[in-house]
Formats: sequence, C-alpha cells, structure tokens
Amino acid sequence: MKKLLFALLFLPLTSFAQTGNVIGLNVGNIAPEISMKNPNDSVITLSSLRGQMVLIDFWASWCGPCRVENPHVVRAYKQFKDEVFVSGTGFTVFSVSLDRPGGKDAWKNAIKKDSLIWPYHVSDLQWWNNAAAQAYGINSIPSNVLIDGNGVIIAKNLRGENLIKALETQVEKDPKKLKEKRKEKDKKKDKSKDKNYLPSRRDGILED
Repeated sequence: MKKLLFALLFLPLTSFAQTGNVIGLNVGNIAPEISMKNPNDSVITLSSLRGQMVLIDFWASWCGPCRVENPHVVRAYKQFKDEVFVSGTGFTVFSVSLDRPGGKDAWKNAIKKDSLIWPYHVSDLQWWNNAAAQAYGINSIPSNVLIDGNGVIIAKNLRGENLIKALETQVEKDPKKLKEKRKEKDKKKDKSKDKNYLPSRRDGILED
C-alpha cells in the first residue's frame, strides 16, 4: 500500500516534468548548468551527462549526516546504473562537494573511504560559497536533485528508500520501448569501443 501511494504521488510530478523547458529549481524545470573542476582539476559539466538519469548530490567530507547517507546513494547507483528509464538510459551521480578551502585531500579521502565509485565528483572548495550550491539555493546538506535524461527536475531531497522508490517509478516498463532503448544503448557501447572514438565526458577520480 505504501509503495502504491508513493507511486501515485510521484506520477503527476513525472508527467509534468516531461514538459519542462524553463531553467529553474522547481520540479518540471530544467536544472541549471553546473561547470566545476573534479579532483584532477578537469572541468565537468552537468549537461555532459544528458541522456542519463542523474542525482545531483550536495555533500561534504565534514558533514556527518552526508556520510551516513552515502551508503544509500551507493546502493542506488549500483542497483540502477545500467537500468533503462522512461526518459534516459543509465543512472549516475553528480556529486558536488561543499568542502572548505584547502580541503581537497579530505574531499578525496572521503570519496575513497565511502566508496563513491561514480566518476563525477566536483567542487570549487568554497564551503557554503560553492557556486553550484548558491545557484541551487542549497542552505543545508545532504541535499539532492534528481533529473531525467532531458535534464528536467523530477524530484528533490530524496533520502534512503525514497531514492530507490523514485528511481523505480522511472524504469521503462513498455517491452517494445525497452527493447529499442537497450538496442540503442548497445550501439553506443559498440561505438565507444572504436579506437577512433573520443568520449565527450572527462572522468573524475574514480571509474565505474
């Protein structure tokens, strides 16, 4: 009954989200761009992940509640990273750290210690003045925003099982569409194996 209620509450949001064409912070809006350096000082943009479901996750190495929540995010990533969704293929996490100036080592160590195995980790090491956090109106962490393959916000501040449930509502159920999307996904994999293929995204500190 609880699962059914969650799905019923979530469906209107996802339906509205598909029509989003305005950049903003509300469900149904296109999420604002984020362009920031990873631990290796390479710039990663949020828009480079278009086509995938993405959890924009605001956290920090010094944030106790964030570290407690991290295992739930890792679990969701492992469970859904290869899934096919209604609007997007695959799921990943775009982690934005609000670590302090001079806190790069603490940030990198926390990524390793908490096994945050996705490759998209960014920070400007400006604590609460983090540019992305300010753009998204973040005044407490952990905080997150779930966007679909079109960059549209479909949910915010999902914790623990609620993140799993939200992703489950987005999984493609239509057999025909599922087959088509998986076929397209396989084509992209074959293309990436081409020795002349140049990936459009730069990896972060860790790899899948």
